[in-house]
Amino acid sequence: MAQRALVETRQQEKGRQGEDLACRYLEGQGLVVLSRNWTCRDGELDVVAVEGDRLVVCEVKTRSGPAWGRPDEAVDQRKLSRLRRTALRWLASHGVGWSNVRVDLISVTWPPSGEPCLQHLRGA
Repeated sequence: MAQRALVETRQQEKGRQGEDLACRYLEGQGLVVLSRNWTCRDGELDVVAVEGDRLVVCEVKTRSGPAWGRPDEAVDQRKLSRLRRTALRWLASHGVGWSNVRVDLISVTWPPSGEPCLQHLRGA
């Protein structure tokens, strides 16, 4: 049981590091990060940012290697639908009317002994 908790903690830490990297990348691209790890009954948004007049919802997937598949393979149509619903909840909870919303995917592959590789898929 303790071993499993340790593995989950390592995975959570790597996920947080991947989200940190993704936020720095987005800010470097000129986006303004508004929220991180925002949750509601419909789900969680890893990163909510704005690019001009467009709200950008980013799902960040971090993997340490190929054992669990490529990060982008974890996001299917069902997940994308849930992200869109959750984005609408974010807009409502922040008192923002209709907005142009784009859902992006940021894949981070970060091997234990190497440098991270980030890929940004706009409009997933």
